[in-house]
Amino acid sequence: MRFVRRLGIVPSALVLLAATAAAFAPGLFLSADPLRGDVTERLLPPGAGHPFGTDELGRDVFARVVHGSAPSIQAAVIAVGVAVLAGSAIGLVAGTARGRLDGLIMRAVEILLAVPSFLLVLMVLAVLGPGTRQVAVAVGVSAAAVFSRIMRTEVIRVRGSGYVEAAAVCGAGRPTVLMVHVLPNAAGPLAALATLEIGNAVLTVAAVSFLGFGAPPPAPEWGSLIAAGRPFLASAWWLTTMPGLVIVAVVLAVNHLGHVLRTRSETR
Repeated sequence: MRFVRRLGIVPSALVLLAATAAAFAPGLFLSADPLRGDVTERLLPPGAGHPFGTDELGRDVFARVVHGSAPSIQAAVIAVGVAVLAGSAIGLVAGTARGRLDGLIMRAVEILLAVPSFLLVLMVLAVLGPGTRQVAVAVGVSAAAVFSRIMRTEVIRVRGSGYVEAAAVCGAGRPTVLMVHVLPNAAGPLAALATLEIGNAVLTVAAVSFLGFGAPPPAPEWGSLIAAGRPFLASAWWLTTMPGLVIVAVVLAVNHLGHVLRTRSETR
């Protein structure tokens, strides 16, 4: 099992490296304009000139997938960042305060966990409106409760450690103990969870974009590319299959690396 995991690290890392490069430097992969099409080349299947084929307007699907990686991946990363920061702050306050404040915070967290995450995303988008940034914030808010619960558990565990008690006895102030001793030692499981959550965020961002809440057309996004290809599913399968395979590859790569990091953090 360990050999299989180690064997999958290299291709997973290569997939993530390629996706990141496409998101921040799409010019490394191609120079084609994702918004410009040629009607004489509409609905061409994948081939040498167009590895992912062309769409109904003659636009290169590979170019649109590459340029669509930027809003999709950036929105997922921002969403996880929002979830980590908000969840960590809530969990740190709850684990430190204890008592009634802890009880109130955790009851609110349990209510958020009881609501289906995708429904919560749609509820937040109903308030914020459509757009890539709004989608990122909505996905981050939906995942914050999970991070707050993990952070609270880790803060309570670390607070009972001998070195934390020794620091308090030596005269270290409460903020110093929290920031220097408690928070760094409680952040390990959060890092592994954040890696796993990026895969979920990519899927959620794509699903929300599929429903039309992402960037407005003709801007490419992975989810909107799949939605745009639905009317041509029978005659031009590549319009939905190619972006879908890219999403699957990225999510599987992120999840594999996340499981590896989580296993290592648990064995330490």
